[in-house]
Amino acid sequence: MDIPRKSAARKRRIRRILYALTALVAVGLISVGVSRLRPAAPTVEKGTIWPDTVKRGSMLRNVRGLGTLVPEEIRWVPAITQGRVERRLILAGAHVHADTIIMELSNPDVQQTAVESQSQLRGAEADLASLKVQLEKDLLDQKASTATIGADYKSKEMTAEVNDELGKKQLKSRLEVELSRIQAADAKNRFEIAQKQLEISAARNKTQLAAQEEKIEQLRTMAKLREGQVEALKVRAGIEGDLQVLLVEVGQQVTAGTSLAKVADPRRLKAELKIAETQAKDIMPGQTVSVDTRNGLIEGTVSRVDPAVQNGTVTVDVHLVSEMPKGARPDLSVDGTIQLEKLDNVLYVGRPVHGQENSTIGLFKFDETDQYANRVQVRLGKSSVNTIEILDGLKEGDKVILSDTSQYDNNDRIRVN
Repeated sequence: MDIPRKSAARKRRIRRILYALTALVAVGLISVGVSRLRPAAPTVEKGTIWPDTVKRGSMLRNVRGLGTLVPEEIRWVPAITQGRVERRLILAGAHVHADTIIMELSNPDVQQTAVESQSQLRGAEADLASLKVQLEKDLLDQKASTATIGADYKSKEMTAEVNDELGKKQLKSRLEVELSRIQAADAKNRFEIAQKQLEISAARNKTQLAAQEEKIEQLRTMAKLREGQVEALKVRAGIEGDLQVLLVEVGQQVTAGTSLAKVADPRRLKAELKIAETQAKDIMPGQTVSVDTRNGLIEGTVSRVDPAVQNGTVTVDVHLVSEMPKGARPDLSVDGTIQLEKLDNVLYVGRPVHGQENSTIGLFKFDETDQYANRVQVRLGKSSVNTIEILDGLKEGDKVILSDTSQYDNNDRIRVN
């Protein structure tokens, strides 16, 4: 009878344990290896992306905005006085000169006031003429009186001298001589007083005439103003240009200051561009602008930057210096490009869809095979309309994807097919 040996059974158990341990280690190693494998890169159709290559050189910084052509000189024709629109002589679209009558108003009160002003002026002028005659007569009378007093003074002075000589010869008494002197002195005083009164009268006459003349000048100014108000009832264009719009109808009652019409000079146009407020901070007067009218390009310069922001945009006025192309007219839609500055010897690339200046974004950069693109962090600098400066993350010759890749934000690698 065979007796089984214990050593053989023990060896078999040990082999089984070793086999199990080996299998467990192999499974663990396989699991670790599988966990470390990269997920499959998503595939992107080559025709759906927008690639570009990083370059080094000079980059022009531009900003672009839409706008319209507007006249540099626009005049809103106001009503100078209250009135009623009697008739419109021309219609919108007509070419007018400064003295062209656009419409006629009527206001009986204004016309009556003008007539009264003229009447008051003529009355004051007649009063001035009458005053001149009266003052001249009074002055002549006073001169005659002064002359009489002067003659009396001379006579008495001569009498006093004669009596003085006779008194020395004892031919006249001392009392008669003294009386003659007193009479001569009295006549002299009356003559001096008369002369001063004559001077005062002459000065007073000048003052009265000046006062009346000043009154006439006031009335003349008022009459001229009233005449101007009557003349203003004939509404004139004020400048040469095109009558763009009439704002009132025949029979309508208007008050002073009401806008009646709009006149603009179509020969002198400027461009008003609307620039996004985020791009307008570097715009300054004097910068070069190219304005596209869809029928030709016009060169210009920035003349004014509106300090206020409206609806997220800043208005920039452009003075146009080159000749207008055919078809250029007010309110024509245009596209303007403003040249901010020129950056020399910089890295730059086409502007990514979501790339803003002075920011850091992720871009997919092609590898050597051009079949895969890996995400890299890129620091951007100053931007232009179509290009942007590269500060860090890329080098000259790198090829990147500029189109929208937001759907691959969770992927660091894509495959371009």
